[in-house]
Amino acid sequence: MDDTPARGRPRSETARRAVLDAALQLCQSGGYQGLTMKGIALTAGVGRQTVYRWWPAKQDVLIDALRDLALRKAEHLDPETGDTLRDVRTLLNATFTLTTSLTGKALVGLMAEAQHDPALSHRLQATVIGPRRQALRALLARGVADGSLEGDAAALDLAVDFAFGTMWYRLISQHAPVDTALAEQITAALATLLRPAAA
Repeated sequence: MDDTPARGRPRSETARRAVLDAALQLCQSGGYQGLTMKGIALTAGVGRQTVYRWWPAKQDVLIDALRDLALRKAEHLDPETGDTLRDVRTLLNATFTLTTSLTGKALVGLMAEAQHDPALSHRLQATVIGPRRQALRALLARGVADGSLEGDAAALDLAVDFAFGTMWYRLISQHAPVDTALAEQITAALATLLRPAAA
């Protein structure tokens, strides 16, 4: 299913990008609850009806913004250097940096809304959360394939849950930062968790 609204006149790419960037910036600075379509339109420099014509609600704007950002940062979010742990660290560091600087409050707000909105939960999993999980799991599976890591399917799924579960717990509880140091610590923990058996 295509989640991108297809109503109205063709959108200007400049205006589209302005709206998506404004939504993330406003959400990160003012919080999810305070985010409004009016505020997005004012910050982006477009008419409110223009925003509504392309996106029915702020959730739609944020999901598109998160997906668009991931595409722009694909080099760091889907690295492939041949060094599995280096690639894992790069992916986690890029994800955590974006979370801290731009996407954290949008993610938490959308996840909270998704708890009582199954359709939103499905869209969030399909377009934002699922692809990040799949990218990390693919890196770990690559490491198993080349012998630098060891683990079956269940172990890889648990490793992904551990990595992103730690991120979500810190985002929600706000007891500790989601930063480069955490990316380093999780990478080291994954190396231990999936360490190949001694020959």
